[in-house]
Amino acid sequence: MVRKILFIGVGPGDPDLLTIKAMKEIKSSEVIFWADSLIPEKIINFANKNSEKIRTSSLNLNEIMQKMIEKYKEGKKVIRLHDGDPCLFGAITEQIEILRQENIRVEVIPGISAFQVTASYHQAELTIPDITQTIILSRAGGRTGMPERESLKNLAQHKSSLCLYLSARHIKEAEKTLLEFYSPNTKVIVGYRVSWEDGWTSLINLKDMQKFSKEKKLIRTTIYIVSPALGNFIKPSNLYDPNYNHLFRMS
Repeated sequence: MVRKILFIGVGPGDPDLLTIKAMKEIKSSEVIFWADSLIPEKIINFANKNSEKIRTSSLNLNEIMQKMIEKYKEGKKVIRLHDGDPCLFGAITEQIEILRQENIRVEVIPGISAFQVTASYHQAELTIPDITQTIILSRAGGRTGMPERESLKNLAQHKSSLCLYLSARHIKEAEKTLLEFYSPNTKVIVGYRVSWEDGWTSLINLKDMQKFSKEKKLIRTTIYIVSPALGNFIKPSNLYDPNYNHLFRMS
């Protein structure tokens, strides 16, 4: 068997939302690196009691990577846990590149993202025919910045379902920009620490997004789903229409 370090998405918080594969790897790991500020301890508790658990919230990139490489070279089975899905705002590229320079193989195991869980809590479909068939996953600018072609103003022009991560600190500017393109009464699902025990979601109007965020003191671990599909239904899709033929249902 080829040895490798695993990057595992553990979802937004609820241990029941772990994939079976993620659960198996957590249980069999010998060293776990985990972002303790973003991942609840309940998930870590699935690990073997003898496994080493290393918290990373206070460590910088070099410190994390040095420790991961050290444990790997000791012959240990090393895994790195990320909240949500590691391929989405997971900052895994720089970590994987360092490991590749050390000739260490890597595998990424996907996880459920916060936008999926947040929408499911409201039984919301974000792609309704004749309203929108597109979901954009993005963020407000902030310190990280954005390519100009992906500015919120450019993205909002599509008037599609827009999921904003890492944007609570910049919600005043975001609301102002979004109101240029979406109706003030467009529904927004706000999710805070979604699927944690103290987490919650709420359905509000776009025009109240800044006010609501200020009242709730939202600065982190928050997602906003802005969508004309929320609470808006025009007609059924063709999928189940008896007059609509496809490969598995011929007339």
